[in-house]
Amino acid sequence: MDPVAHVQGLGRAARKASTRLATADTDTRNRALLAAADAIDAAALDLLNANTADMIAARERGLSAALLDRLELTEARVTSMAQGLRDVAAQQDPVGAMSAAERRPSGLQIARMRVPIGVIGVIYESRPNVTADAAGICLKSGNAVILRGGTEAARSNAVIHQCIVAGLDAVGLDRACVQRVATTDRAAVGALLAMHEYVDVVIPRGGKGLVERIASDARVPVIKHLDGICHVYVDEHADIEKAAAVAFDAKTYRYGICGSMETLLVHAAIAGQLLPPLGQSFINKGVELRVCAEAQAVLERAGVACTAATEEDWGTEYLGPILSVRVVESMDEAMAHIAHYGSGHTDAIVTDHIGCAQTFTRQVDSSSVMVNAATCFADGAEYGLGAEIGISTDRLHVRGPVGVLGLTTEKYVVTGDYSTRS
Repeated sequence: MDPVAHVQGLGRAARKASTRLATADTDTRNRALLAAADAIDAAALDLLNANTADMIAARERGLSAALLDRLELTEARVTSMAQGLRDVAAQQDPVGAMSAAERRPSGLQIARMRVPIGVIGVIYESRPNVTADAAGICLKSGNAVILRGGTEAARSNAVIHQCIVAGLDAVGLDRACVQRVATTDRAAVGALLAMHEYVDVVIPRGGKGLVERIASDARVPVIKHLDGICHVYVDEHADIEKAAAVAFDAKTYRYGICGSMETLLVHAAIAGQLLPPLGQSFINKGVELRVCAEAQAVLERAGVACTAATEEDWGTEYLGPILSVRVVESMDEAMAHIAHYGSGHTDAIVTDHIGCAQTFTRQVDSSSVMVNAATCFADGAEYGLGAEIGISTDRLHVRGPVGVLGLTTEKYVVTGDYSTRS
């Protein structure tokens, strides 16, 4: 198979399909999503068997624990994948929605209409659930999509894609609305990134290396985030016991997600109370602590194992059981640390002081800023989006979890009364 010719054929078909999909009514698109969800439920055993084969091959290749966690499917994750499609179907359809019209002095009425972007390319590693999430969000928003998953998830992705196609067939939509790149040849990625005549935007999901390469090589716009260096700052006004629970969950809920806390910042006034019991909880869970000198002194006095953090640690997304810890003298110092080392993904403050919470949310420039909540809540489903196609740390044109609305744009609708300008 010629990978370039293959991808170009997908692009031509996707462009044609996108024009028809954009005019498909809401009910048709919703029924396709529901049928696809039912197909995933029916194929659960086949999907789990395919995923088992992917996991065996991935372990033989020496994939990291974080990637293995993202690759693995369980019965609960398969059920959640199908439910995600149903949740997307239940969302309000933004396509065709009109803003309030404004009458201009010329007599024209100016309004804006929500419309699909067109053709979306999604390039991703591990995470077979992305196949379902991306397909569902693109269908709901009236966009055709070309999916290029990683080699490590090829078997899982193929089964999920078959279920999506079954949903399209059930309502008579063109199969080219959701296509999967059938080759693992890396030349296919390069071809997809260069097809500006067919692809309107590319969304990468994977490690920093993948995202950087795509952002560098793409000739079409890219919606991306490079990494998730997420912080939890525990303020001096926080409830110690509740703050410890939030910080522990932020790190240990799942190590491999981009919303996992990588650095804990603790106000010096409460470090002696918070760090010893919380640090021991992390050690008991198997989390390695890499800490500043002040935190090290507090922890070692309490007999809690830790090592000195390096400058590199503060800017590292571990995606595993490692946590950086720093004691700060003020909220300003915490925010300065986040501004310097953070990735603009998700950062949280834990405090009972309303003024501190307001200042933190105004000044911390991240796609999600949380108050008294664990960073692992940074997720499209948790935000009520049904599912997400990724989390953008860009500022244009969408930021944070990208759901159905994020894959639409606007066009002006101008209405006159046989109006002329002369």
